[in-house]
Amino acid sequence: MLLVAVNALVGGTLGQERTVLPLLAGQVFHLDLYTSALTYILAFGLAKAATNYFAGTLSDRYGRKPVLIVGWVIALPVPLMLIFGPSWGWIVAANVILGISQGLTWSTTVIMKMDLVGPSKRGLAMGLNEAAGYLGVAGTALATGYIAATYGLRPGPFLLGAAYIALGLGLSVFAVKETRGHAKLEAANHTSAHGAAHGELSNREIFTLTSFRDKSLSSVSQAGMVNNLNDGLAWGLFPVLFAAAGLTIEKIGILAAVYPAVWGAAQLVTGALSDKYGRKWLIVGGMLLQAAALAMVAVGQDFGIWLAAAVLLGLGTAMVYPTLLAAIGDVAHPEWRARSVGIYRLWRDGGFAVGALLSGLIADAYGIPAAVGVVAGLTALSGLLVAVRMRGTDHHPAAA
Repeated sequence: MLLVAVNALVGGTLGQERTVLPLLAGQVFHLDLYTSALTYILAFGLAKAATNYFAGTLSDRYGRKPVLIVGWVIALPVPLMLIFGPSWGWIVAANVILGISQGLTWSTTVIMKMDLVGPSKRGLAMGLNEAAGYLGVAGTALATGYIAATYGLRPGPFLLGAAYIALGLGLSVFAVKETRGHAKLEAANHTSAHGAAHGELSNREIFTLTSFRDKSLSSVSQAGMVNNLNDGLAWGLFPVLFAAAGLTIEKIGILAAVYPAVWGAAQLVTGALSDKYGRKWLIVGGMLLQAAALAMVAVGQDFGIWLAAAVLLGLGTAMVYPTLLAAIGDVAHPEWRARSVGIYRLWRDGGFAVGALLSGLIADAYGIPAAVGVVAGLTALSGLLVAVRMRGTDHHPAAA
């Protein structure tokens, strides 16, 4: 539960940007092209994706706690850069640093919970972790919307982020304990999912297995990438779309918060459901529901339709997010599970960068609704690919 609280602070550190930065791009720095405004998400996604990979490798080599602490230390300058940055380049640079920090802190809380909980409740643990993180994102997105409306876009919203970083660092240094020994204990009693998933694999073999060779691991990796592709779209372009339709900053803040709030809260249920009923069809259903919600955003014209779409998008994401992580844990050997989680998160958070670039280019050429429609189609295709390719990976202790 301490790690759940820490990850809520990790999510809050990201949430300080959700409502404010898209508005900052237009109103303070006067960026007209969507592609230019989305550079900060591209920078964040690339930095976080790369760091996810190293977070798994480093936590296997040096332990989980040191990696978590370093992640918080790296985040310290981010609020100051967002508050005082005189040009858009400073905002992009702050997001590179934030991406590195998020890659280390969020990845490590995932790995530590997998270490502690064992195989039978893995989905529940991932649901708790991701629920805490995204409720942190949602609550902070809502709070910063009200702060920005009352006190301006800078500095108020980012002072909240600074408080989160200070508290997260303090808890990680003084309260969190190392968990790597739990993974070693589990490895001694682990049965490999199949012959190629044994404990003695090189980093290159783990990468190819997770990314391409294993049907379940690679299906999970592409679904994670497409999921964050549409989240990158939602983060960067939804506030701009809503503002263009005449919505107030308060209403934009509500819409920016409802999607991750439903996503966060519903994971408390969906993670545990995947333990009971299996991972595959929850993932398929979640991807198709996200596609339908994005189509509603594309054709919507008012707050009511967009609010309903945000709820459905959050629910679909909740069906997918903890379930994908649990599926990785089902197949990956405890000896290299942290590295496999890092590789999955490399692909998944690479979706932020792909989503920002793809949706920005399409929005510049054809408008935001067209960009949302294209991403809706890609999300539906991803779900169908999981349906065709993925094995059932869920763990049933009694049967074993």
